[in-house]
Amino acid sequence: MSDPETLNVYAQRAEEYAGLVGDELESDPLLAAFVAALPPGAEVLDLGCGPGHAASAMAGSGLRVTATDAVPEFVAMAGAHAGVTAQLAAFDDIAGGDVFDGIWANFSLLHADRADMPRHLSALHTALKPGGLFHIALKSGTGAKRDSIGRLYTYYTEAELTQMVTTAGFTVTGAARGTTMGMDGLPADWIALSAHG
Repeated sequence: MSDPETLNVYAQRAEEYAGLVGDELESDPLLAAFVAALPPGAEVLDLGCGPGHAASAMAGSGLRVTATDAVPEFVAMAGAHAGVTAQLAAFDDIAGGDVFDGIWANFSLLHADRADMPRHLSALHTALKPGGLFHIALKSGTGAKRDSIGRLYTYYTEAELTQMVTTAGFTVTGAARGTTMGMDGLPADWIALSAHG
């Protein structure tokens, strides 16, 4: 993600966002399923980790977690969690092959431009070990727009996201849908896919 306005919103409201997502992740069945599907000691990437709550939960479950974000305030928060290696990195900074047993891309790639998504997904597929576990969650819908506090979102239908993930080389194994209240105070529909490399 390279949209300066979106990055600035998160930088200015990092503490507020941390409080919002921390409560949600404590009871996230998708995170619990992701952790349960990986062996202890597995190498995991938390892409766009935010304040690091998911990374902390994964590390606490015995996974070796690399957490990346493009917002320095979030990297500092994530790095404060025990067992989490936090790095300042944009989506295009993910490189290497067969590095991770699992990749958790939870409501992060929704800030990427639609034209860039195939490239990002391809890089993540390359970084994932064969048979590794991939989780992606995005807000569902069509088009792209800023929310009321200035964050830029790209929306996807389930069919569109499934096609893009499949084209990148993943095998989709499950889907979940829901509605969650955002930091802008409005409910937003979302879609999450689980897949293997």
